[in-house]
Amino acid sequence: MLHPESVAEIRNDRNQQRRMVAFSKASTYPTLDSPPSPEGDAGFAGSVGDAANPHDRVDNLLVYSVYRNAVDYLVSEDKEVQKKAQRLNLADRVFSCEAASALFNKMLLSDKVERPPALKWESLHNINLKDPFFDSLKAEYPSFEKWFTDKSREGRKAWVHFEDSHVSALLIPKAENEAVASTPPLPAGRRLKISTFKVERQGRKIGELFIKLSVKFCLKNGISEMYLTHYTKSEDNLAGLLSEYGFQKHAKLGSEDLYLKRMLPDAEAKSLSPSEVGRRYYPSFYDGVMVKKFVVPIQPQYHERLFTDYSERQTTMDEHLGEFIVEGNTISKAYLCHSQMERISKGDLLLFYRSQDWKKLTTVGVLENVYFRQTNPSKIEETVRNRTVYSFNELQEIAKKPTLVLLFRWHFYLPKPLSIPTLKKLKALASAPMTITKISHNSYLRIKKESQLDERFTVS
Repeated sequence: MLHPESVAEIRNDRNQQRRMVAFSKASTYPTLDSPPSPEGDAGFAGSVGDAANPHDRVDNLLVYSVYRNAVDYLVSEDKEVQKKAQRLNLADRVFSCEAASALFNKMLLSDKVERPPALKWESLHNINLKDPFFDSLKAEYPSFEKWFTDKSREGRKAWVHFEDSHVSALLIPKAENEAVASTPPLPAGRRLKISTFKVERQGRKIGELFIKLSVKFCLKNGISEMYLTHYTKSEDNLAGLLSEYGFQKHAKLGSEDLYLKRMLPDAEAKSLSPSEVGRRYYPSFYDGVMVKKFVVPIQPQYHERLFTDYSERQTTMDEHLGEFIVEGNTISKAYLCHSQMERISKGDLLLFYRSQDWKKLTTVGVLENVYFRQTNPSKIEETVRNRTVYSFNELQEIAKKPTLVLLFRWHFYLPKPLSIPTLKKLKALASAPMTITKISHNSYLRIKKESQLDERFTVS
């Protein structure tokens, strides 16, 4: 908005060209109606002082508009304006251009979440509502067609997978900041609402992928809760998947169950087992002294397939042609090696170190289960199905030696990957790990701090 006195100040500018440019910009903004006047406000005058000139008088009027809550913020490069704001305890509402840009970018939602090329971030108006995919939704929700049309006109988007030009999977997210009239009600707060969640064909772990994308969307936008409503059935794949990653039946919304997921641990988290912390508050995890910490070397080709959403990874041509790397979609993954390690157990932390090329610590996982000295490829294949990067022929070759099978959950990528020189400096590792290597809790704490891992998502 423009203060009327700012317009008057522009009008008095003697530089005609600058005056014309300023007026052309000013005409695009609404003018503040009935701005407050500081006349007679002794407290304000005592803090900012008397105006020394007409320009100073306008500055005081601008600051006073913030002081009296006529506007939310004032953006100014004027150092004197900023000093006056500090004297009035308004420094959190009067910004330089750079500070304002940082604030507003933080307030805006970002939908730039790393995803497989086969999954599109598509406007609803580009999705054919007559596709057979929607038949069951229309039958279950009589108002679905009108709702979908309304949301299309609002400009809503969805994660969607097309197969032979038909929709095969869809998730429609919406960031909210209002109360939910459920029973019991949810108070107003920032949440992600999953409006529609449907996967037509099983086996490609798109359901897990949708949960992972929803979690990453929340983390990117400072949202710590998400929910969806669902008609729960007796044998319900979706309800089972939701429970596995911390969604709990919390309320009723009409005749539907409301499933709520919280990602930031609360006081109750300290009474839970390490494994239950990781399930209930995923992607948060327990990293205290009750669990051991291991650095796990992983070759680049396997890192590429397990961690397909890693930001520095190059996607493949097949992915752009619509193929999924299934083990990349998953949250629950598998790692195989010939390590003789036997002091590793459920709940332990796995810090994955990409060897050979990057030579950096990149990823945090939590061990779900472990199988020692496996030699039967069929049994291994059954254990790691849809979690593994290996073909059955590869498993046969691997199983010629006793094989350690680690089933783990991906939790975070390190915001700042750590190189071997850094790990040596931190005294976490003496050299590049050639096999699974146990590190001390204190070494882990130094890694945690140096890698800038967000401690709000850890329980110790």
